[in-house]
Amino acid sequence: MTAPSRPSSPQNAKAGGAPADGADARAGSPLTGLLGRLGTAQEVWIGLVLAVLLVGFSVLEPDSFATSFNLLNLVADAAILLLLAIGMTYVIISAGIDLSVGGLLVFSGVTATKTMEATGGTSTGSLLLGAAVAVLTGLAWGVLNGALVAYGRIPPLIVTLGTLGMSLGGALLITGGVDMRAPGRLNLGLGLDKFAGVPLIVWISVAVTLLLGVVLAQCRFGRHTYAIGSNIKAARNSGVQVNRHLVKVYGLAGLLAGLAGYLSLAKYGITGVSAHSTDNLQAIAAVVIGGTSLFGGAGTATGTVIGVFIPAVLQNGFQILGVKPFWQQVVVGAVLIAAVYLDQWRRKARDN
Repeated sequence: MTAPSRPSSPQNAKAGGAPADGADARAGSPLTGLLGRLGTAQEVWIGLVLAVLLVGFSVLEPDSFATSFNLLNLVADAAILLLLAIGMTYVIISAGIDLSVGGLLVFSGVTATKTMEATGGTSTGSLLLGAAVAVLTGLAWGVLNGALVAYGRIPPLIVTLGTLGMSLGGALLITGGVDMRAPGRLNLGLGLDKFAGVPLIVWISVAVTLLLGVVLAQCRFGRHTYAIGSNIKAARNSGVQVNRHLVKVYGLAGLLAGLAGYLSLAKYGITGVSAHSTDNLQAIAAVVIGGTSLFGGAGTATGTVIGVFIPAVLQNGFQILGVKPFWQQVVVGAVLIAAVYLDQWRRKARDN
């Protein structure tokens, strides 16, 4: 899941190529070529940071942190955020932003719960219908975001901030501000069942991430996403249907938020109306820490995966060590600022 290879011409580099840092990592010495195949330079560095955190917490608390039970719980907790972050990766690479994903997650979970309640909630058909409603609800919100950004020419920050309020407000109106309980069969089944010792939720998240990572790195949809984020005018001149593509990108982010809402229901058993207010910021932080440029046109799914697990490991390790959870927010905020500064420094160095 690395970035696509370097285009053969300057025009293609702006219109449909991979991010320059990922391409440059493939050129030069055999060592840099090897690093290029493993990931971009920033992915290697943040991967080392993640490895240091894992080793450090394992040494400090070997009987608590470095256990299969704790590590499986850590991965399961990160699985839902990973879905939001992968969708956010596409949005940010296209030079956009989506502040609404937390609200869409909640609204999709609420509508899915209402649907399952209305259809019995115990049959397989009812659970599948709830899943379909959650995913389609998220997709509808995402398409609305994309249409307002692409055709309404409204800045994505304003659009998604507005739909964040609308979706959360709608969820509160439907539930009266009280969490709804998911059908027990969903929580006891999809929420707790495992395959090969790993929760089903994790397998679903991994499968979706792998698929979208390949699409981003190897398929036309991914190349067009990079092209729009790199140079939207050049993308139009190259024949990319920019408006239509942006609707698809935001629709994808909404769809994944809907899926995350359903998996959250399965894992926690309640809609969590007030529990996801910072999910959008966590997803953005994970994507940026993972090396995706806030200016668009650069980033990979591999980096996002690493970026998701850095704050997850910090939170888990701090809890085990008894450190106040506020310190996790301080550290993640500092890492986020450092990641943005590094991105700006790399852009200036590349331009010069």
